[in-house]
Amino acid sequence: MIVHTGEALIDFIPTAASDGSEAFRPSPGGSPYNSSIAAARLGVPVTFLGKLSRDFFGDQLLARLENNGVATDLVLRSEAPSTLAFVKKNAAGEARYAFFADGAADRNLLPEDVPSFDAGVQAIVFGSISVIPDPVGSTVLDLVEREAKARVVSFDPNIRDGLASDPEDYRKRVARGIAASSIVKVSDEDLEWITGNSDLEAGAAALRAQGPLLVVVTAGAEGALATHEGGSVRIDSVPTTVSDTIGAGDSFHAALLSWLYRAQLLSQDGIRSLTADQVRSMLQFAATVASRTCSRAGADPPYISELDSDVGRSANATS
Repeated sequence: MIVHTGEALIDFIPTAASDGSEAFRPSPGGSPYNSSIAAARLGVPVTFLGKLSRDFFGDQLLARLENNGVATDLVLRSEAPSTLAFVKKNAAGEARYAFFADGAADRNLLPEDVPSFDAGVQAIVFGSISVIPDPVGSTVLDLVEREAKARVVSFDPNIRDGLASDPEDYRKRVARGIAASSIVKVSDEDLEWITGNSDLEAGAAALRAQGPLLVVVTAGAEGALATHEGGSVRIDSVPTTVSDTIGAGDSFHAALLSWLYRAQLLSQDGIRSLTADQVRSMLQFAATVASRTCSRAGADPPYISELDSDVGRSANATS
C-alpha cells in the first residue's frame, strides 16, 4: 500500500466560452492527489490521507478518488471550504496562480488526524504546496520524519515559491522534506531552485548528498535523469503530441513508485539494490506514462491496460 498525502483542491483551468471570451473549467487536482489517481490506474494499492470539505467541491474530490480505486478510509471531512486554484499562462507560457485557500479544509490536516501505520504501508508520497502552510505543512513534515526509517518516503517538491510568504522558511521546509526522503523527484527548474545548479548531473548529485537514496530529475524534451547508489542513468524523452501538460509530473512520480512496487523493489533496501538497467526501465516506464498523460486534456493519466505490452513487461521486471 502507498499512502499519498498533501493538497487536494479544485484547479480552475482556462477555456474558451461559447462567445469567445475566456472562462475557467473546474477540475479536481493537487499534486499528491493527482499522483494517487495515477498510481491507482497503474494497478497499485493506494490510499489518500487528507482532509476534504463537505462542500460540493469536496464531494467531487472524494468521488474522483473513489471512482479511480483510491482507498478513502484515511480521508476526513470538514465544514471548511475547498481550496480553489486558478492558473493562467501569459504569452511567454509562464504560469500565474491565484489561490483561494485561507482556512480551507485540505490545509487543516492536524497531527491527531494522522494514524500509525503498519507494515502493510510500503511508501508515503507527499509534496508540493502542502508543505508551505500550517497546520498541514508541519503535520506532513512531522509524519515523514517519523516514518523515514521505517518505509520509503517519496517527495515531489513541485516548487511554487511565489506562494510562500516567508521564502527562508519555505526553503527550510523543502530541506526537511528532502532529508526525510528515500526518493526525491524534481523538475530541472526545481533542481536549480533547490541547489543553485543548472547542470542536471551535478545538481542531482548535490541533492542526493542531502539524504535521498534516489534522485530523479525530469527535464521536459531533454528527457530524465536518475542518480542512485550505482551512478547516474539518463534517458531521452518519449515523443508525444502534447494536448496538456497538467498532471504530467504527478503521473511520472506515480509511475516511478508503481514500477518499484511491481518489481518488488519498493523498499529502502530495494532502492539501494537497483542496477543501471533497472533504473533505465523505471525511467522509461515513467516517461511513457507521463507522455500519455500529456497527450490528452486534463490530469488524465493512463491505465496500465492502455500501455504497450513491452512497457507493461518493464513495469513488472524484477531483474
